[in-house]
Amino acid sequence: MFRKQIIFLFLLLVICSTVLATSTVDNNVPLHLIVPPECATQNSVTLLWDKPIDYSHVTGYCIFEGNKQIAETDKTNYRVSGLTPGKSYVFYIKAKYVDGRLSDAGNKINIKTKVAGKVYNIIDFGAKGDGTTKNTKAIQKAIDACTPGGIVYIPEGTFLSGALFLKSDMTLYIDKGGVLKGSTDDKDYLPMIPNRFEGWELTTYASLLNAGKMDKKGGYTVNHLTIEGEGTISGGGRTLAGNMTSSKGLRGRGRLILLMNCQDVNIQGLTIEDSPCWTIHYIYSKNIVLHDLTIRSSVTNGDGIDPDSSTDSYIFGCSFATGDDCIAIKSGKNPEGYYIAKPTENVFISDCNFISGHGISIGSEMSGGVRNVHVRDCIAGNLKYGFQIKATKDRGGFVENISVKDCALRKITVFSSVGYNNDGEPAPVMPFFKNLVFTNIDMRAAEEHNAIVVQGFPGESHYTQDVTFENITLPDNGVVALDECKNVIFKNVLTASNKKPVYHIQNCLNTIY
Repeated sequence: MFRKQIIFLFLLLVICSTVLATSTVDNNVPLHLIVPPECATQNSVTLLWDKPIDYSHVTGYCIFEGNKQIAETDKTNYRVSGLTPGKSYVFYIKAKYVDGRLSDAGNKINIKTKVAGKVYNIIDFGAKGDGTTKNTKAIQKAIDACTPGGIVYIPEGTFLSGALFLKSDMTLYIDKGGVLKGSTDDKDYLPMIPNRFEGWELTTYASLLNAGKMDKKGGYTVNHLTIEGEGTISGGGRTLAGNMTSSKGLRGRGRLILLMNCQDVNIQGLTIEDSPCWTIHYIYSKNIVLHDLTIRSSVTNGDGIDPDSSTDSYIFGCSFATGDDCIAIKSGKNPEGYYIAKPTENVFISDCNFISGHGISIGSEMSGGVRNVHVRDCIAGNLKYGFQIKATKDRGGFVENISVKDCALRKITVFSSVGYNNDGEPAPVMPFFKNLVFTNIDMRAAEEHNAIVVQGFPGESHYTQDVTFENITLPDNGVVALDECKNVIFKNVLTASNKKPVYHIQNCLNTIY
């Protein structure tokens, strides 16, 4: 039932001020507490909520179960553990102020944990956790035997495997000390399967974990899937990537986790590392929740998470150290993506730590469109491009309704050309970027000459437009560069020494600073 109650938190971030002024909502009360899809497990419930409208004096949040306070956090998500299977609980949140007072309660949510399902220990199916025995057949037997609501359990040990295929209404649980380790032999990921990479539909090797079948015209083929635990999913890394590339080229590589036409999937708690290509990739999917993950990669094209022509994503509480983009939001490439016309929309990202990598990115394959992406309370280290929107004039499509709020970033870049992945015929129109809002951003650690760069496309109708920067702190001598933009507003954008930054503006209309 809770899925029917889901109202995306990020819509609250763009409510206009006139509505807020007439609202009867207490401006200091936490807003819209929800349990994201599949985040009520047998023994835990993960809660997610929005900040109050006025959070200037809020220092944290208190979590209540029934009439009892059970926890306190400074974030806007919390996992309640140690619960009883099949039991109903009532939760609500109160904001805590600087002086220690608590706000009134936000909305209450009644949620029932999952009924305890049958456990299928892979050891009972012949798997050996010695790090050398290939357990593909044994683990797949456990998955195939798993009845609806059941749990395929991977205990302590290192379990080597090739491609595995998950299904609906199951949980894959990797316990603390347990490692699902991908083989480095590319033959263990055959036969090739339909997939999408860098915007093209093509065939690739299977991934270590696969769910669903790709069909741009079809519905959802896997539903209600959970992958969780305190263990590790570790791929074949550079060795497997090299083997796959030698045989089928760079675009023939598999992923570590691949979801295709899936709905209501929760991946939580795990360390996920050493993919041969993109780490977690989901295509034509809906209601995908990724939280409390540690994601590491070093391989070429080693993205962390790639939402691709998918709707309703929640990504929170994750850390990233990747060989490419930490998150890369995509929707197909050039004519193919443009005519398939399946946008990625409603992506909510919060409380993530981006340690290293290329960027928190939208594009460059965004020909089906990207809209309603909201990022808040994130910290970005020395990312190559920081928060980035990127495309080329050949893409077609659009990027619109993007907000970034309460973050620490070192770069903000909006690029209209990139020097890679630009093969193939162009889409029939140029793309456009519009409605971009950046608020309360600490950029004091940014490079002075590349702090903020915003570009558009030739022709006024394709200028990047309706962009707002408000309450931004740049390094001393920080530079802002604009080209082919219109309606760009800077409010309280200052350097660390409280001076205006240097502006380099060309081919722009109606810039206010």
